[in-house]
Amino acid sequence: MGLTYNRVSQKLRRRKLRNHPTRAEQVLWLSLKGHQMSGFKFRRQFSVERYIVDFYCPKARLAIEVDGASHESPGAMAYDQMRQAEIEAHGIRFLRFTDDEVFGGAEDVLRRIAEAIKSVYADSQPPPPSPSST
Repeated sequence: MGLTYNRVSQKLRRRKLRNHPTRAEQVLWLSLKGHQMSGFKFRRQFSVERYIVDFYCPKARLAIEVDGASHESPGAMAYDQMRQAEIEAHGIRFLRFTDDEVFGGAEDVLRRIAEAIKSVYADSQPPPPSPSST
């Protein structure tokens, strides 16, 4: 079974989330939209299988979540871990940031996103040929 993106059944929910982002999502989106991050396109409130992620870069296969206080309860943390594992099982890398990280250290958040994008391409490069013995 193939991976399903942006299911029609989730369209209204995705639209509602895009139209009512959290403040931290708004701040991060200002730096991601319009190919500003290393020339890569990011999408907001993008669905992967049955889940909706805050941001997704298709070319880098990178999902980003910005977690507020509602994600701090033990039940929410367990759900988030399970959800992340299911998404990662499809070969999608996952970054998670707190609201505090976005507000207090946006430069660090953006640096970590840029590093994740770079690592996708570093990982996909073939290893250099081994020196030949003569």
